[in-house]
Amino acid sequence: MTLNGGYAYRDRIGPDGAGMTALAYLSARRPHASREQWCERLDRGELELNGTTLRADVILHAGGTLVWHRPPWEEPEVPRHYDLLYEDGSLVAVIKPRGLPTMAAGGFLEGTLLTLVRQRYPEARPLHRLGRHTSGIVLFARTHAAAARLSRAWRDHAVGKRYRALGTGIAEWETRAIEASIGPVAHPVLGTVHAASPTGKAAHSVAHVVGYRGGTTLFDVDITTGRPHQVRIHLACAGHPLVGDPLYAAGTLLAVNPGLPGDGGYLLHAARLRFAHPLSNDPVELAARPPDDLCTDAELRSAR
Repeated sequence: MTLNGGYAYRDRIGPDGAGMTALAYLSARRPHASREQWCERLDRGELELNGTTLRADVILHAGGTLVWHRPPWEEPEVPRHYDLLYEDGSLVAVIKPRGLPTMAAGGFLEGTLLTLVRQRYPEARPLHRLGRHTSGIVLFARTHAAAARLSRAWRDHAVGKRYRALGTGIAEWETRAIEASIGPVAHPVLGTVHAASPTGKAAHSVAHVVGYRGGTTLFDVDITTGRPHQVRIHLACAGHPLVGDPLYAAGTLLAVNPGLPGDGGYLLHAARLRFAHPLSNDPVELAARPPDDLCTDAELRSAR
């Protein structure tokens, strides 16, 4: 465990929070902690409203700035390394190891890929993110112009992304397009999580069978949209959820007693990224060999 430096979480009070007490507001808006925990934090003086220490019974007004000064905490151990794949004056691409968060979230603040990359490239800004337990290519912009142009390309679905995944069961098809929409569905702990939903946003994937391993199937999955957990959700919709996925089951349902989105156990790798360079407009294709447990027999033989 590594102790970080703590963090100040800021929240602008909106019209829906006006008239609530500070304790009621915190309990409703940040339910990851109990009412009793928020009461203890208020008693310790960890919260401020407009620069003044906040009491639990203070009535909030729209436009106020609420700050929680979270004391330093111990972060779980994570891999603290990455492999450099590509760099120029506009971009840097790295290969993230499995287990390292891309950016701060949950209990992670400093043990992230972004922290590590900015030690060498202070100006770097991530253009997308991978889940903590997904390995592979992450692209960063080094200039405002590169960030703007590539962010637009992402929105316009002009960036090609290919993932390697290990799915349950034996797929009896070679290639399948998957079109299930993705949006929030009920979750017993978090309230909602992203999953297949008829009222969600359109999502498009094409899954290709590249090999088999025992009773499982290796897939390459090309995605044009970038919805949360898209590969995991779409392979589950196709009847082949990722081996060890604690959240998504075969079909369009969550697993029985589903875990959390950040839980590990599955095997997923961002293997290829294709885009037009933001400065020259030349095509760029980046590739990162999958980990051995996601390689085909031919890929393993070629690496020897």
